[in-house]
Amino acid sequence: MQGVYLRGSIYQYRVRVPADLRQALGKSHVKRSLRTDSKKRALRLARLAAFDIESMFERTRVQNGMLPKDEVVIQATIEATASKTISVRSAKDHEPTTLMTLSEVYERFLSDPARSISDRSMLAHHTTRRVVEDVLGASTPITSIEREDCRDLLDTLRWMPRNLAKKFSGINVRDAANSARNNSEIRTINTTNVNAYMSRFATMLNWAVVEDYLGKNPARGLRIAGSVHPKDRRQPFAAWQLHNIFHAPIYVGCKDEQHGYAVSGNTIASGARYWVPLIALFSGMRLNEICQLDVSDIRSLDDVQCLVISEQSISGTTDKSLKTKSSERIVPMHPSLAELGLIKFVQSKKAAGSLKLFDDLPLGRRGFRSVSFSRWFSRFLVSAGAAADRTCFHSFRHGFRDSARNAGIDRDVTLRLGGWVTGGSGSESAGNYGAGYRPKILYDAIGQIEFPDLDLSHLLKRQNQV
Repeated sequence: MQGVYLRGSIYQYRVRVPADLRQALGKSHVKRSLRTDSKKRALRLARLAAFDIESMFERTRVQNGMLPKDEVVIQATIEATASKTISVRSAKDHEPTTLMTLSEVYERFLSDPARSISDRSMLAHHTTRRVVEDVLGASTPITSIEREDCRDLLDTLRWMPRNLAKKFSGINVRDAANSARNNSEIRTINTTNVNAYMSRFATMLNWAVVEDYLGKNPARGLRIAGSVHPKDRRQPFAAWQLHNIFHAPIYVGCKDEQHGYAVSGNTIASGARYWVPLIALFSGMRLNEICQLDVSDIRSLDDVQCLVISEQSISGTTDKSLKTKSSERIVPMHPSLAELGLIKFVQSKKAAGSLKLFDDLPLGRRGFRSVSFSRWFSRFLVSAGAAADRTCFHSFRHGFRDSARNAGIDRDVTLRLGGWVTGGSGSESAGNYGAGYRPKILYDAIGQIEFPDLDLSHLLKRQNQV
């Protein structure tokens, strides 16, 4: 309806004053607040407002002698009839409404059955909700949250300490952030995580707009620019780092696989600590995708040994989750992994009756085996002399992507192997047509992944001696 517009989060109605009444009324426009953030309700209320304003125009004309007597009588009759009709229909619109709180809207958002969301994403949304409600107030009416409130949230997140729940238990987020402002030794979350919090909050507000709980999203587009160029946020491991990783005691001989992994000895690791980094190196798989593999996820498809990455399990496990829809895929086993003995390892787990390939990894409190491994791997990099800025386990994935580029592997094939969502100028919808690449095509491609500066001959020699 013409004249209806948003001011902040509340709808308004504005109409131009006719030229013959501007002097009498002393203004060029009449504005009315519709006192709602619901577009549907605003459109209904605007019709009543339009009638009220038009009636006021006519009364002004009568009072100033601008209408003949017969038109005054007709106008009075119309006004009385319309007033009764419209006021009855719109009575409910004038009734005071209970404003939805931030907490109530968040609860409806998270429990909406129409939204498809992974367990991992749901966990992230719950974490974001706790922080947002702590900063903005759980009982705050959703319609009262303005742009400046969202900017305040963003500024607080910039100073939010890492491991907030553990290191600052019992302290609210704002006070913890203030402590970090005044103490440079307190490590804060990085730019990527700050923007992730804001993105998830904005997603909830977008949903609230669609559901008519809110007029517009006050957090739209709010983020901070990274202090580091996106290409430099994480780096692939350098050749010297890869050498130190795969020549560490767990690969050449350690005291034991657990607490003595960094001490030289006669034991070669055989479980997750040995295989997870190797699989990441030659497959580009995400850490959690590797750690949650079932034994049955390594199987032959069209005579090609493949690692099947899926939330579904043919062996009955229920602990798997994926980051995105595009994460579900097959990754042919790299020839080097077969030569290093991965097939034999899988067969040994199958013979032992194991369901999980890496059942030596504990299932974390929130259901992710990757949590404990990630913490261990950070310590391992230090003990192996391979730690460096902007590198972590995810650096294996960056190294895989670089190797694919250097090998000249077709971009679309690389995206399929890595489970990356098509971006840039690529067409994601076009990529969804057809059944995808055959395992043999993917196998030929992944076989081109190589790291010429990395010598793994000591692992091959050991495998041949087994």
